[in-house]
Amino acid sequence: MIEYGHFIGGKHVAGKSGRFADVYQPMDGTLRGRVALATPAELDAAVQDAAAAQPAWAAVNPQRRARVLMKFLELIARDGDKMADCLAREHGKTFPDAKGDIQRGVEVVEVCLGAPHFLKGEFTDGAGPGIDIYSLRQPLGVVAGITPFNFPAMIPLWKLAPAIACGNAFILKPSERDPGVPMMLAELAVEAGLPPGILNVVNGDKESVDAILDHDEIKAVGFVGSTPIAEYIYTRGCANGKRVQCFGGAKNHMVVMPDADLDQAADALIGAAYGSAGERCMAISVAVAVGPIADELVDKVRSRAARLTIADGEAPGADMGPVVTAEAKARIEGYIAAGVEAGATLVMDGRGHVVAGREEGFFLGATLFDHVTPGMKIYDEEIFGPVLCVVRVDTFAEAVALINAHPFANGVACYTRDGRSAQEFAQKIRVGMVGINVPIPVPMAWHSFGGWKQSLFGDHHAYGEEGVRFYTRYKSVMQRWPDSGSKGPEFVMPVNA
Repeated sequence: MIEYGHFIGGKHVAGKSGRFADVYQPMDGTLRGRVALATPAELDAAVQDAAAAQPAWAAVNPQRRARVLMKFLELIARDGDKMADCLAREHGKTFPDAKGDIQRGVEVVEVCLGAPHFLKGEFTDGAGPGIDIYSLRQPLGVVAGITPFNFPAMIPLWKLAPAIACGNAFILKPSERDPGVPMMLAELAVEAGLPPGILNVVNGDKESVDAILDHDEIKAVGFVGSTPIAEYIYTRGCANGKRVQCFGGAKNHMVVMPDADLDQAADALIGAAYGSAGERCMAISVAVAVGPIADELVDKVRSRAARLTIADGEAPGADMGPVVTAEAKARIEGYIAAGVEAGATLVMDGRGHVVAGREEGFFLGATLFDHVTPGMKIYDEEIFGPVLCVVRVDTFAEAVALINAHPFANGVACYTRDGRSAQEFAQKIRVGMVGINVPIPVPMAWHSFGGWKQSLFGDHHAYGEEGVRFYTRYKSVMQRWPDSGSKGPEFVMPVNA
C-alpha cells in the first residue's frame, strides 16, 4: 500500500485530516494505495509556505528561472519510464500512451524556457515632452491549478511550468484518483533547484477545492474537468476576485465528407475515439457522415474496432487499456444502455468485455452506435469513455449547423480532399480548436489550447503566450526626468497637441 500525503516546503508531509481516498490499479482492480485529503488548514499551510517563498523567486531573473526548468526537463527524461509506469498503473493508459502524456507536458516546459523573451515589455522613447513609456509583466504571486485524472502529467505541467517561469509560486491540487505522477514531478522540481515552497502539492477533494477558491492569498486558479464543475469553480473564484481559467466538457465531432479518403478517416476515428479508452477531453466521440458514405464508413470503423487489442496497459501491443475506476465503468455502461433505449443502432457493444488474467479490471470494449440523433443522451452529453456515435447528415451545411448548435465547443475535425470545403469549415465552425484531416487538433506548445462556449469559462487559453498573460499582470510605467527648476503645478490633462 502506497501512502500519499502532500508535498509542501520541498518535502513530503503526512496528511492530518484522517480522511483518505483509495487509489486503484484499473488493469486488475486491486487497491494500490490511498491518498490523504487535505483540510482547509492544511491547504492554508501550503499557501502560506508558498507566499513566503514567492517574492525571492520573483526576484530571480527570468533566465536563471529558465535554467531550473532546463534541469527539470533533464530529470523528467531520466525518470520518464518510471513515471510512465506509475501513470499507467494508476490511470490505466497503455505504457506508450503514458509516455505520450508526459511528453506533451514536457513540450510546454520546453517552450517556457523562452520566458525571458515572453516577459519582455515594450518601450516608447519620447512619448510626450520628456516622457518615456515602458511596460512590464509581473507575477501574480501564489496561483493554483486543479487538474483532472485523465492527464496526470501533461495538464499539471501545462499549468505549473508557465506559472513558475513567470515568477509565481504554484499550488497543485491533482486528481485524487492518480496522484503518483504529480508527487513525482514535485520531487523532481526541487531536485532541479526549484526553491522549496514554489511548487506545493496538496491532495484533496471538494473541501480542498473550496479552500483554494476562498483563499485570499491565491490570485489565480486554473481548472480542467467537467462543465458543471468548471462553471462552479469559475463562478466562485471570480466572486472572490480571482483570475480564473476553467476548461470544461467536450463533445468533439469529426465530419467525414463524401470525397474523403475513407480508410484514412476510419483509422483516424479509431485512434481518436478509442485511444486512452476515450478518456480524453479531445477524444472524437461523434462521427458526422455526410452524404452517401455512412454505410461504408461505419463498416470500416466496425471492422477496425473489432481488431483492437484491449489489455493491461503494460502488455506489449495493447491498443486500449481499462477505464480509471469501477464507477467510471458503470457510468459508461449506463450511457450505452441509454443509447439502446433511445433507439440508436448498437453496432458494437463494449459491455461485458473481459481480459484474461485481469478479470477484475475496469475494462470496456469498443462501443459503436449508428443512427444517433440530437436529443439522445449519448449525443447531448459527454460520455468520457470508448463510445463512438455516428450521426448521418445529407449536406456539408447540415454538418456545420449540427456542430454549431451543440453547447460544447472544444475540438472538431473535418476530413476532406477539397480545399474550399476545408477553408469554409475552418471559417464557419464555432469551435475553439479545428483539425483539417487531423483528428485531435491539440495545438503545439508554442501556440495555445482552449475551447469555446461551455468548454471554456474565462478569457485565456492555456500555455504559450496566453499562459504567460494569464499568470502575469501587465503594468505601464510613464517616466520623466525633469529639469532642476520646478515649473509649478500642472492642472491640464497632458496631451500631445
